[in-house]
Amino acid sequence: MAFSFGGGGASTAGLAAPGFGTTTTAAPSAGFGFGATGTGGLFSHTQNKGFGFSSSFGTGATTSTGLGTSLGTGLGTGLGFGGFNTQQQTSGGFFGQLAQAPVQSNQLINTASALSAPTLLGDERDAIFAKWNQLQAFWGTGKGYFNNSIPPVDFTQENPFCRFKAVGFSCIPGSKDEDGLVILAFNRKEDDIRNLQQQLVEALHKVLGGNQTLTVNVEGVKALPDNQTEVLIYVVERSPNGTSKRIPATTLFNYIEQANIKNQLLQLGVVRTLTRTELSPAQLKQLLQNPPAGVDPIIWEQAKVDNPDAENLIPVPMVGFKELLRRLKIQEQMTKQHQTRMDIISEDISELQKNQATTVAKIAQYRRKLMDLSHRVLQVLIKQEIQRKSGYAIQVDEEHLRVQLDTIQSELNAPTQFKGRLNELMSQIRMQNHFGAARSEERYSVDADLLREIKQHLKQQQEGLSHLISVVKDDVEDIKLIEHGLHDSVHTRGGSFS
Repeated sequence: MAFSFGGGGASTAGLAAPGFGTTTTAAPSAGFGFGATGTGGLFSHTQNKGFGFSSSFGTGATTSTGLGTSLGTGLGTGLGFGGFNTQQQTSGGFFGQLAQAPVQSNQLINTASALSAPTLLGDERDAIFAKWNQLQAFWGTGKGYFNNSIPPVDFTQENPFCRFKAVGFSCIPGSKDEDGLVILAFNRKEDDIRNLQQQLVEALHKVLGGNQTLTVNVEGVKALPDNQTEVLIYVVERSPNGTSKRIPATTLFNYIEQANIKNQLLQLGVVRTLTRTELSPAQLKQLLQNPPAGVDPIIWEQAKVDNPDAENLIPVPMVGFKELLRRLKIQEQMTKQHQTRMDIISEDISELQKNQATTVAKIAQYRRKLMDLSHRVLQVLIKQEIQRKSGYAIQVDEEHLRVQLDTIQSELNAPTQFKGRLNELMSQIRMQNHFGAARSEERYSVDADLLREIKQHLKQQQEGLSHLISVVKDDVEDIKLIEHGLHDSVHTRGGSFS
């Protein structure tokens, strides 16, 4: 994903190819644009705002007049430039630059006056205004009043005195302009985009004019923070002779940045468009040598020294808490994606381990089966050889083999040779099994406190049983007494009746 810190729009004569027509559009900078420029391309000789650059890679201007209406021809043959293109300036070349120099000088003078020597009241209260303006400049917001007859200075986070600035690192795009990769950021969730991907491709094809020679392809879909989704697309143009080629990224980007096309994309939910093109060595060198406006050159040089991977990463400024929060959300989103990928890899590894265990078991089973089959084949061969040699006398080589087998058998049966050793090994194995069975008896060790609690509990149970036994005995005695009384009363009644 290309990173753009601000809108690098410039009012230019549209770089339209045959088929696009001559248009006047705002051509935002693609790739690594760092701010808003007043006029001209991203690296033109103009006044810069934010993180623009004051130097240029070139001053060439390219214009063309559209003669046709074929979108396919226009995209295929258009003249386009990358993120560091240099476009024609509306301010008038050298004289326009001379006119802008006093404006920038007055801006610096007014800022210095607001921070150091305001003349509003003409007394000691001007020093309070100076401190207040300094605080606003450090914070990057507010207006600095310094003179009753001059408008105040607007303090933004891009001013060189703002303290809420840092430098991070972003990946350098690796795709070429010929790859034709253009990023469309949709204000929709990733699942919605994936479920409606085919309808999205058809809608984009209609936006590009519905030309049958053009094919819209989706290179990838990636989730972004704030329920946004990044869709990487490229357009392929088929020629009548059967060949096909990708539309260059800058050509496609310049076309979709036209006002009418951009409005159609907004209706589809596209919130921004970017190109993903690599930087040439000269562009990269120019970018690193010139610190962005408002960034201390010492900090910029230190960032280049601290770059962990100078081949693949490039320092980029971060201005304000919003930019820091944006990068934090992107980092969290990327961490979630990495975690998801790690979970998938972990599941794949678990599945492979299960498959490996199953394969090892099958190999062991097939090995046993092979051994059994080998024994069966050997038995068949023995029987076949016996039948084949039946009726023949024992040959010399067979006699030698019989003698060797008898010798081996006698050595095995000798008490001091292998048989004695085998008997000794068998006795050791029996002893180890006996000791192992004895050691396998479970033994428990109880903590002293726990043992004391168990004893206390058993004592209470014993006391309860003793009390229960005494109650039962008392009840038995009472029952005996009742029985004795009943027996006496029966005899007394019998005597009275008699």
